[in-house]
Amino acid sequence: MNTESIGIMNHSNRLFRTCIVAVAALLAAATLVACARSQPQGPSTAEDEAAIAEFNARYLKAINDGDSATLASLTTPEHIMIPPGRPPIVGKEANDAANARVAQTSRIEETWSPQETVISGDLAYQRGTFTVAATPKAGGTTRNMSGTFLRIYKRQPNGDWRMVRDMFNTDQPAGGGLGAPASSVAPAPTPP
Repeated sequence: MNTESIGIMNHSNRLFRTCIVAVAALLAAATLVACARSQPQGPSTAEDEAAIAEFNARYLKAINDGDSATLASLTTPEHIMIPPGRPPIVGKEANDAANARVAQTSRIEETWSPQETVISGDLAYQRGTFTVAATPKAGGTTRNMSGTFLRIYKRQPNGDWRMVRDMFNTDQPAGGGLGAPASSVAPAPTPP
């Protein structure tokens, strides 16, 4: 082979190697783009906030309708309610029993006004105010209470949000009648 032929072959080999490297780089980039696009994107913050608001609407409607079966379907095994001046109500069974007692003995009219919802991954918290009027079904005076709440929500494996912690207090001073915990208004506290 002459020198000119060897030079052409070296140039062809370099060009071939350069093309191979370029094709490999393009394939790698295309694979990365495809993988990034195929990753499931979670819901947006607005979608999560809407899902929590929808959960709250269902939960609150069940409270106001005295629908302890729906409340039970929305209560998780790890749910803990922390009412003012009383021990925590821990677990699904205890919360379901408390909600059923209230539904049997009192007509509840409750409102919630969330003021802040913060979402971080599969956990969220919400702070707000509430009002509740509890009227004994057997007759008697309606007791009114208002206050603030702080709740923690957890995204469930199916993507739904559920309340797992519920802490609230009253605006009324302790021992002032209306400022008594909901448990003195009805047999068990109602979750705000």
